[in-house]
Amino acid sequence: MDDFCEEEYSLIGIHSTLEDYKLAYLLNKNLNTRFYKAKEDLKFVIEEKKASFSIYNYENIEYDYEWFLITNSYRTENQSASNELLLTSETITYLIPEKKKVDFFLKICGDSDDDFVMKTVNRIKSIDNVITAYSIDKNTLKSKDFLIF
Repeated sequence: MDDFCEEEYSLIGIHSTLEDYKLAYLLNKNLNTRFYKAKEDLKFVIEEKKASFSIYNYENIEYDYEWFLITNSYRTENQSASNELLLTSETITYLIPEKKKVDFFLKICGDSDDDFVMKTVNRIKSIDNVITAYSIDKNTLKSKDFLIF
């Protein structure tokens, strides 16, 4: 029953130091897509901490597929006073904790073949400031439920 209800999608991991909006712009330019910022971020409570992950959408009605660009990390600053010093620390929460080195996920909804995914990966790799990109087997992820929305 679980397999029947599971959404069909391909997942690409992207390593990049770019800001989310800049990566979305460069993907639009290089992949001929039209990513736009979603009205609301992906919000979760993970390990009793609230986290919000930015998300960009691209919908192609002609070919009936939808893509999502999702950040993998959420940073919060914590301030505390100690002996008259104000200390600031940063807490990072990951959408998919087992893939902490991945900066962004590109989720391609629908039944796309491996050849299409690999061509997309290679085009993403050619973008300046993208360190690498690769296909991820979603079945190996313990936290894959966070990618169902």
